Amino acid sequence: MRPDRLSRITFDPGQCGGRPCIRGMRIRVTDVVQLLSSGAGFEEILEDYPCLEREDILAAIDYAAHHADHSVLQSA
Repeated sequence: MRPDRLSRITFDPGQCGGRPCIRGMRIRVTDVVQLLSSGAGFEEILEDYPCLEREDILAAIDYAAHHADHSVLQSA
């Protein structure tokens, strides 16, 4: 994850239940990732959420990818 992108992800216990958000707004990382997974493109998201920037979307993807990269332990 690029450090400059990481700074776009914010945490506030009093906002969105402390979940990771984009630049202090009430737009959660999961909201952006779910929009992408439902087929919305960058341009569509940026049109629907004019407060977002392209780097915000990339930051959400980076953050989600980083947090999904862990070992899964299974019992035999």
